[in-house]
Amino acid sequence: MLDYIIPSKARREIMGLFFQNSNQSYHLRRVSREVNQEINAVKRELDILEKAKVLTKEKRLNKSVYTLNQTWSLYDEFLRIFAKETTIVKSLLKNKAKLGKLHYIAMSLKLAKKESISVSEVYMLFVGVVVAPEVQKIVNSVEKEYPFEINYTIMTKEEFVYRKKQKDPFIWGFLKEPKIMIVGSEAQLMV
Repeated sequence: MLDYIIPSKARREIMGLFFQNSNQSYHLRRVSREVNQEINAVKRELDILEKAKVLTKEKRLNKSVYTLNQTWSLYDEFLRIFAKETTIVKSLLKNKAKLGKLHYIAMSLKLAKKESISVSEVYMLFVGVVVAPEVQKIVNSVEKEYPFEINYTIMTKEEFVYRKKQKDPFIWGFLKEPKIMIVGSEAQLMV
């Protein structure tokens, strides 16, 4: 899908690397290794991304180190886009039929940023008639990519609607947080 929007494969892969590891810094050779692209192509793309203010560059000893510019005006939008390119989202969408009759899958932006959450929070919310073992299998298969356990909750649409009406602090805590919709729309989720 992103192939048409960002035609440069090297740029897509570099942006994916930075947005899927938004708190990491990388030097040129490491970026080249991570995205498996020639160093000249990587250097050219890093220069373009720095000029566009997507990345910042800092000299450390004799290396240039690149970091995602989290103050860039389109940071949140691209974070959401590249979050949908992660293994967990692709696995969920690929196996959607096996997961049951889903109304919504919402993912906390904290998962995309690989930030820790409190004990009372979850990273993902599944609403519908959901096959829990299939969800667990997918989550287990991708959990090694994250520095923490991926907490999630599953509920029927009726339970979700009821808990929203009852002003359940757990549900409203999740709904008030920035999130990425994987299935369904945020407007429908909030109604």
